[in-house]
Amino acid sequence: MAIKKQRAARRTDALSKERIVEAAIEILDAGGEGALTFRALAAHLATGSGAIYWHVANKDDLLAAATDGVVARVVTDMPDGARPREAVRALALGLFDAIDAHPWVGTQLSRAPWLAALPQIFEGFGSRLEELGVPGTAQFDATSTLVIHVLGVAGQNAANARLHAHRTDRTAFLGSIADQWAQLDPAQYPFVRRVAAQLPVHDDREQFLAGIDLILDGIAALRQKPTPRP
Repeated sequence: MAIKKQRAARRTDALSKERIVEAAIEILDAGGEGALTFRALAAHLATGSGAIYWHVANKDDLLAAATDGVVARVVTDMPDGARPREAVRALALGLFDAIDAHPWVGTQLSRAPWLAALPQIFEGFGSRLEELGVPGTAQFDATSTLVIHVLGVAGQNAANARLHAHRTDRTAFLGSIADQWAQLDPAQYPFVRRVAAQLPVHDDREQFLAGIDLILDGIAALRQKPTPRP
């Protein structure tokens, strides 16, 4: 009887929601959203679908839990003692890298903004902006701008990676686009022609951080504005 109880306890632990979510993340990383089915998940966990339904109601519930789990790791894994500006950059870069490693996360965040992951991201940025001394009336707009930049750029970067996954030479691919840009009408596209040469050699991560710094510089300007008198 004791042996049976121990085995039951082990099975219960193996089929905890945390273990199910981890397995779902592994399947999503390997094959994308299309690969995540309860049948595939049951096979991955060597269990029955009914046992999984005990913990998660449906696929949407599972995708939400997986997304929340990935974001929670980034938000909680921030360096201690970092200055607010550096903490913002670290959080932004952590989210960029997480979405790059798990492209489906970006899709889920844009598709279902009510996920628990989004409040985590807002809290992570907003609390640091408050520490930076951003006026209360500007905190929501400033935080929203950061979130939009992070999710927009990281999501697009992940989408590009999936779309061109079969291309092994990124520089050559972007070089071909740059060549097309260089051939555009100089009267209609003078700026595009000037920056075309930068396209094949730019670093996505560095450009992403440059955008974060531009936003932070703009936010810093808010702190310097005199508070209007009532």
